[in-house]
Amino acid sequence: MKRYRLLPLTLALALLLTACGPNRLPADQNGSDSAPGSAGSASEPPPTPVDTPFALAAYPAYRFHPVLTENRANLTLAPLLYEPLFHVDGSFQAVPALCQSYTVSEDKLTWTFTLQNNVSFSDGAPLTGPAVADALNTARAPGARYAQRLASVASITGAEQTVTVVLNQPHGDLPLLLDIPIALGAQDRPAGTGPYILTETEGILFLSARPDWWQSKRLPAQKIPLTAAAKSDDLISAFAAGNIGLVDVDLMGTNALGYSGSYESWDYATTDLLYLGFNARKGPCRNAETRKALASGVDRTAITQIDYASHATAASLPCHPKSPLYHETLAAGLGYEPERLADALTEQRLTGRKLVLLVNSENSSKLAAARRIAYQLEAAGLEVQLNHLDFEHYQTALAAGDFDLYLGETVLTADFDLTALLSPTGTLNYGGWLSEEIPGLLDAMRQSGPAERPAAAQALYALLLEEVPIVPVCFKNGSVLTQWGRLSGLNPVRNNVFYQLEHWTIS
Repeated sequence: MKRYRLLPLTLALALLLTACGPNRLPADQNGSDSAPGSAGSASEPPPTPVDTPFALAAYPAYRFHPVLTENRANLTLAPLLYEPLFHVDGSFQAVPALCQSYTVSEDKLTWTFTLQNNVSFSDGAPLTGPAVADALNTARAPGARYAQRLASVASITGAEQTVTVVLNQPHGDLPLLLDIPIALGAQDRPAGTGPYILTETEGILFLSARPDWWQSKRLPAQKIPLTAAAKSDDLISAFAAGNIGLVDVDLMGTNALGYSGSYESWDYATTDLLYLGFNARKGPCRNAETRKALASGVDRTAITQIDYASHATAASLPCHPKSPLYHETLAAGLGYEPERLADALTEQRLTGRKLVLLVNSENSSKLAAARRIAYQLEAAGLEVQLNHLDFEHYQTALAAGDFDLYLGETVLTADFDLTALLSPTGTLNYGGWLSEEIPGLLDAMRQSGPAERPAAAQALYALLLEEVPIVPVCFKNGSVLTQWGRLSGLNPVRNNVFYQLEHWTIS
């Protein structure tokens, strides 16, 4: 986790909402395109009024269901109300929550999860296998947010205190995909098993601590007011005035909102990968040695520190450096070496060759990164035509293969499965790269259990260093903004900014 102090200036950032109002959430899937922001330096803030209660934002007109809601601000609240079978921590490891234990069949197709004892929903109903199965089936329904993540699931059933998940292809670490919040039913405000319950008094919404919460951990507040918002301007003014104590943001996001005030930022790791892709079907990038040479022209340090304002983590491999799958020795083989690039271009007689680089123009940080890459390639002796297109035309050009290189972005699952990017039939394999070895290596990594996965990942990454079908650049960070000095002890993680809430202190 990184911690920043920001100047009391208007910042360009995305509060999980568009500039026009509540944002409709995309499905949880591989494939995304996002954008810019800026950050300042330290400044002495004004003191926070002691009589200001710690409050969070909510959109009462929208659902609070953790799977069915279409509003990101309401989804941010979900971990306070609902719990998953497993959390995924900051090192991308599965940590049991509602699951007490599990067994898996030898072929890794059938998983049986035993639930924690004496857990109840906030309406008093017991946590049971059928209730959890119903919630997960809602999450994987066609068009639902988690449908693609759970695409390999054949069936989910429950009986008493167990849930059985049957897969149509083996998976060795399924718990990494099950950080899905469990709600009782499909109502707009369903009951959950979390530490708080959503209450309403005279039209005012609150989060009230549950005295019967099964974990019995310390909570930083017994009651948290929810500041109602109807449009984005409400959030901007409420946060600036200190009437909202915390927002979960993408500082590098598209359609960024402007916020002012004195606050701190707590960064957390995500699986949002920025990468450089190649056209492996035609042109000079058909050659693996050419792709390897071009990879040495990517200055990850400058991109993460300047273009992404240090709200990203450089990565030479397609998994986050905080993951145990990351192999430092292999990663060192794909570093920034401009001299190597220039020498390789001369050897391969590519000096002066024209390359077309595609980038989505709607993302200013990504556009800045593409310009930096183009500059480095041109400095080494290439001619680069940078085509910055709106997202629709960018997608069209990718599908048509009208490029030599493209700067892409995708949100991976927590197991860092690369099938969509690298498989011959992968939906994101725009460059058409083919390898006889890759299907087996992808399957081996997906089927490996936690103890075997680092070795399987190493074998996969070794091939990628030789063939270089893509060049990982960085993983974007998420950020939690808090009023200056109001909160301490935060340890936000992907999909749960309230992770380990028992360590929080509200001043």
